[in-house]
Amino acid sequence: MLIMVSLGRLDVVAQPSAESAAIPDTWRDSCTGHTILRLSCREGNNTSFYFHNNPFIRSLDGSGDVMLYYGSTEQGRQLFAVDLTTRKSTQLTVQSFPMKGEIVARKHREAIYQCGDTVFATNIDTRVGRVLYIFPDTTHGTITTLNADETLLAGTFNTGDAEQAIMKQYPLKSQFFRRIYEAHIPHSLFIIDLHTKILKVIHQENEWTNHVQFSPTDPNVLMYCHEGPWEKVDRIWVVDVRYGTTRLMHKRTMENEIAGHEFWSSDGTTIWFDLQMPKSENFFLAGVSLATGSGIRYRHQRSEWSIHYNAVPGDSVFCGDGADSAHVAHGTDASWIYLFRPEGGSLSSERLVDMKRHRYQLEPNVHFSPDGQWIIFRSNMFGPSNVFAVKR
Repeated sequence: MLIMVSLGRLDVVAQPSAESAAIPDTWRDSCTGHTILRLSCREGNNTSFYFHNNPFIRSLDGSGDVMLYYGSTEQGRQLFAVDLTTRKSTQLTVQSFPMKGEIVARKHREAIYQCGDTVFATNIDTRVGRVLYIFPDTTHGTITTLNADETLLAGTFNTGDAEQAIMKQYPLKSQFFRRIYEAHIPHSLFIIDLHTKILKVIHQENEWTNHVQFSPTDPNVLMYCHEGPWEKVDRIWVVDVRYGTTRLMHKRTMENEIAGHEFWSSDGTTIWFDLQMPKSENFFLAGVSLATGSGIRYRHQRSEWSIHYNAVPGDSVFCGDGADSAHVAHGTDASWIYLFRPEGGSLSSERLVDMKRHRYQLEPNVHFSPDGQWIIFRSNMFGPSNVFAVKR
């Protein structure tokens, strides 16, 4: 369970003013009335995991939950673990090289990440680290996901230096995104067997592959996307890692249709995604069954469109992180953390957090807490980025 909140035991303050220099540990949103907690109670910039990367693990004694996040230090960005009952953070890593990777191995109780060509695992309880894999000089791979039985890592690499050259010359996403797509650089999906330490390429094509996510329940099913302008790609795919067989999960049916920011349901039966038919006009949270290919769509309003969505187990409630007017929906009052409830073929929304002071260059990346009662997000509304939780 996340923090057991009793307002009589928490120092809940009113909504801080725009001029406030201090970041409160707890406050009540003046627009919504919902209680918000700061989880990253430390100095510097702190960021929660990307929306489809699960950051949670039970505490060692089973009495509560722990969440991993990244925080800035004098040695660079490091991994931290916060006890969601006490809100006490513990630094897990001390790496002198830049780190990337947001993987929690719950069975082995380890955080998995990458520094350069080396993949590490650090025990969340003892903070003892070990080397899992070292890429050969000829393969500049990046790991992004761990399968359900914790035997395989997966990721991507591209052939040659063309992609790196584009990103070096055009460092902003608005500059490099279409250029990499149009270059049709050969990309490979790979798996690493953690017992044999053997890397195996399971799929190759001249398309930009990204957003690699193992099923949370089936160790042989891997989801990936064709990256690029969403109106130009059939984006969402799965591959059976045993045989390399691929399957398109959603095919566009009209001009300028877009689908993306896909994520698994917690039971691995459904892939959920943002669907617009066409782009910037009609908005849906859509799902497709892995077993049957049948779909479901929940319509919602322009002002409710969110960059990312997430779901509780059972998919009975969803959340979204809103947006500003510069994003694809161009909503005029969309900067909120939302709770969504399906009602027939639509979503009814509840606003939880006023995000008007948040700068959306930092995407909030919403998660539900393990008990489903809190929505966790990151925000720079007070200047530095921090990790917060709002009560449903």
